[in-house]
Amino acid sequence: MMADQTNSKQPLILDGKKLSARIREEIKEFVDKKLSEGKKAPHLAAILVGEDGASQTYIRSKMKACEKTGIRSSLFRYPASITEKELLDKIRELNEDDDIDGFIVQLPLPKHIDELIVTLAIDPSKDVDGFHPENAGLNQLGLPAFVSATPKGIMTMLERYNIETSGKHCVVIGRSNIVGTPMSLLLSRNKYPGNCTVTLCHSRTQDLKTITNCADILIVALGKPEFLTADMVKEGAVVIDVGITRVEADNEKGYEIKGDVKFDEVAPRCSAITPVPGGVGVMTVTSLLMNTIQASDNRANK
Repeated sequence: MMADQTNSKQPLILDGKKLSARIREEIKEFVDKKLSEGKKAPHLAAILVGEDGASQTYIRSKMKACEKTGIRSSLFRYPASITEKELLDKIRELNEDDDIDGFIVQLPLPKHIDELIVTLAIDPSKDVDGFHPENAGLNQLGLPAFVSATPKGIMTMLERYNIETSGKHCVVIGRSNIVGTPMSLLLSRNKYPGNCTVTLCHSRTQDLKTITNCADILIVALGKPEFLTADMVKEGAVVIDVGITRVEADNEKGYEIKGDVKFDEVAPRCSAITPVPGGVGVMTVTSLLMNTIQASDNRANK
């Protein structure tokens, strides 16, 4: 449980980096205990196709996180020229490998490979990304399943920071199958965090500003830098910024990371807000580790 940092002037910063570090310590303790009992460490595998820079960065962070928490990791790299059949053969091999508890296929894939076919080929019991339709359907029914990493990270932040959600009006901006749509379902569930009245907004939504100004909780997942401005937020709202976009900047790196929220302008109006970077993004990787632990336990309890 995280300490309450609110005061009359400054919003509570929902620090994903700090919370993530705490959860990873808990995971390491859990894995160490399993090993001390003579049990095997959870094992996460990843398939990386091509040389996409962002994908390589994400995979490195995931593998590094596994190493620090004691989770075993395996990385299978392939050139962008790999055929769809060759990739599906590898997925079938990982599905049948009893030593591997869960695995991911890093997206995006080259254009000649159908991402839906690849997703459908993954064994739902090893789908720690939570993208398989079986897991999505179980989540919609409120049944045990893997929750995709970013929504799981957001739900964990709300819970660990004791953000009240029951009876609140939550507005989600963005309807992707990876973030927006699952968030709308999770927050409407009859449990905590949940019991929200949820409005799901998208590119065809009319009079968006009027809707967002009625929100107690705002989740912004558009991928448009600094889209949400102060005039779109009511006083005391909780704002969750899912956006991570590289924007050109006059610094050594040549870029800076921007969220979907204009932080400096919006933060003074909030009761709580996530920063970018250091908010939802780092929790996404931690959620993948949490799902791997869940997959390991599921297989051990069969």
